[in-house]
Amino acid sequence: MPNSAPRAIEKAIEEPGALVAALRGMRNHCPRCDHKPLFARYLKPVARCACCGQDWTLHQADDFPAYIAIFISGHLLAPVLIAAGSRELLPMGWLALIAVLGALLLTIVMLQPAKGAVIALQYHWRMHGFDPASREVDQRPD
Repeated sequence: MPNSAPRAIEKAIEEPGALVAALRGMRNHCPRCDHKPLFARYLKPVARCACCGQDWTLHQADDFPAYIAIFISGHLLAPVLIAAGSRELLPMGWLALIAVLGALLLTIVMLQPAKGAVIALQYHWRMHGFDPASREVDQRPD
């Protein structure tokens, strides 16, 4: 009987859809229960959610959030730089400075939301350690 209470609590939390989970992760909220924060530091997720107890150490985001942030910042900066360069509004040195600073700033700003979304989608799709079946297989004695 004592094991039935934690299962009831787990089932009380409705699993969000992929888009909802990704948006929660992007806002630094727990993708499972929408409790804040998902990150303890800039890119270091909390070990467990303070509200629902979900273990966030299981994620394997690796370099994918950086690829997303660089991809988006490049697509945001390219039209601006092309337009400014083709009209010769600014000297080339100023365009280079704007390009470097803009790319750095946009990438740094978008890195944490991208990582939150990647972690949330890994949780939603039960990738890596988020799949309860794979955890049971890993915990069985040899």
